[in-house]
Parts: sequence; structure tokens; C-alpha cells
Amino acid sequence: MAAAQKSLKASLGLMSGTSLDGIDLALLLSDGAEAISFRRDGFVPYDTPTRDLLRGVLDAAVEWPTAQLKNPSDWPDKLHQAEQAVTAAHLAAVQGFVRDTDNLELIGFHGQTITHRPDEAFTLQIGDGQALAHQLGCDVIGQFRRADMQNGGQGAPLAPLFHAALLGDNRPQAVLNLGGVGNISWLGRGDEILAFDTGPANALIDDWVSEKTGKAFDKDGALAAAGEVDAAALATLMAHDYFAKQPPKSLDRLSFPTHAIQGLSLEDGAATLTAFTAAAVALGLEHCPTKPARLILCGGGRHNKTLCAMLAERCGVDIVDCDALGWRGDSLEAQAFAWLAVRALNGLPLSRPETTGVAQPCTGGALYQAG
Repeated sequence: MAAAQKSLKASLGLMSGTSLDGIDLALLLSDGAEAISFRRDGFVPYDTPTRDLLRGVLDAAVEWPTAQLKNPSDWPDKLHQAEQAVTAAHLAAVQGFVRDTDNLELIGFHGQTITHRPDEAFTLQIGDGQALAHQLGCDVIGQFRRADMQNGGQGAPLAPLFHAALLGDNRPQAVLNLGGVGNISWLGRGDEILAFDTGPANALIDDWVSEKTGKAFDKDGALAAAGEVDAAALATLMAHDYFAKQPPKSLDRLSFPTHAIQGLSLEDGAATLTAFTAAAVALGLEHCPTKPARLILCGGGRHNKTLCAMLAERCGVDIVDCDALGWRGDSLEAQAFAWLAVRALNGLPLSRPETTGVAQPCTGGALYQAG
């Protein structure tokens, strides 16, 4: 996308993460650089049929070859159905959120990740950006990750430059996002940055609790708090070859098999998976050029009290809820994609070699025009 003159845009970010809970929305005014003025944010849960459909597609996608997924005409019927459901859910969410006074100019539409295969330079986020642009009467930027991967990058994480913009000169620090997977943005002095996925976050815990109880997640980490960490199972989980890779690196929601915990009780399994997330973060900190004095914690995982306690114990650093800094931790990624949409429109980089492994700073995004 050709560079354009920077201007302030009222941009709405839409993020539906790998936790499959629903759609985060965040409206801000920005130039895609230092100027960021937050307006409103919100959340719309996926209904049960949509969540079940997506859960089934994610499980099935493990067996679908990349060559098939690259061409929508070759997609299985279930995947087409899922894209229609995701598009419809986002359309309804935006229509319920936007007010006549918002003067909305741009939408940053992440889409729903179905599979992420950096070793094959492929990622798939479904959702019809052109349909949204047409029906909402607003330009949409989507497919944020493709250009990065086409230029040798991992395609993730993409929020680190937004984290850097939020912190400004208040560095060095590190931001830890715990969504379906965990990712860290290490921000050193000056322009130093390093980012990568640390490992699992909420996804494995949520799946375990859902399988055993039918509930969506371990509220406040209560189940984990009632269990005991199985040291042998944790050691098996931590033996995954992902942890030996050097960053930048990224992973898929389903990258980690969980056979090691299958014989455990509900509580012990939750405790062990929670410890797995914390241990992966602690190991990730060893990749940082210097150990941060504190971790600014954002994402849904910061609500898990047991996970926060395990992080503090294993990482040996202060853990600070980003809300205490005036950030909105539940909508931070939606805010990031609102900002990245303006950035893409202005031809500015969305990623750097230190954040995704891309060959050089890379812009991206596909523009879907309303007209």
C-alpha cells in the first residue's frame, strides 16, 4: 500500500482472539503514530452456535493441508460456514456499537484466526472484509499479517509497535499479553525492541476446563488454586521444541499437545497448565536482552489470580496490571488494530525484524473500500 499523508482518523479496531470468547471493539482517534486518543471500547460475546462452530473448525483445521487452505475455492464447507458466521457476528457487533456521532472513518478488522503456520509462511484469519466495508459504508483494513509473512516474517505478534507507542520514552519495560497464547514486547532504551510468543496462555486452560466442566474458563484461577502442579507432567510440557527456538518466533493456539495431563484430576490439570503458562513466560524472559524490572500485564489472563501469583513467583519480577496505568487491558488488542489500520493506510511499518523476523520494516494490510 503506497504511503499517504498522515492524518488523524476515527478508527474502530475489531479483535476476536483465539480464546473464542467473542469480539473486542475499540474506537480511537489516531495518526497511526504518536497521536492516540481513546474514545470507547466494548465487547460482544460469540453466541454458542458460533463458538461451537469455530471450535470444531479449529480442531479440524489441524488436518487440513496448507495448499488447500490457501485457495478459498478449495475450502471445506465448514470453513465457509465459519467465515459467514464470523462476518455476521462482526457486522452485528459494529452496528450495535457505533453511534451516529462517532464519525467513523476506518475499521481495523483482524478476523478470526483459524490456523497459524509460520514454518510454512502461512496464516489464516477468516472474515469477509469487503462485505463489512460494503454493508457498514466504511473502509476496512484487514489481513494484517500476510505482507509480513510474504517478506520472511512470522506474522506475529503485531501489537509490539503499539505497546511502544503507548509507553513512549517510559522505557525500558516489558508488556506481557495473555490471550489464547502469550506474547511479550520487550522495550529497551531508545528504539530497542524485541517481541515474540512466549507459549500458551489461556487457550489450554480454557479447553481443559471446558472439556471437564462445560464452563468457558477457570474463573479467578479457582480450580488451579485448589489443585497441585504435577512436576512430571509440567516437565514433559516444557520439553516442547518451541522453547529451544530463538526469537522472534510465534505459534498456533494448538501448537502444544496436552497428553501429559490427561490422567490428572480437574484441579491438578488446571494447576499444571497454569504453571505451564507461567513457566513459559519465565523462560521467555531469558531471551530478553536485559531482564525487565516489571511486566505490564494485559489480556484476559490478568484476571486469573492463580496465574498472576505463579508469574510473580517464577519470573521474579513485579507484575503490574495494565489497568493501573490507565490502559484498558481487555480491549488493548482491539485498540492496537484500530491504530494499525491507520498506520497501514499511511504506509507505515506494522512490524520490524525484531518483532516478527521480517526482512525489513514492513507495512501491510488489505484495503476494502466502502464505495
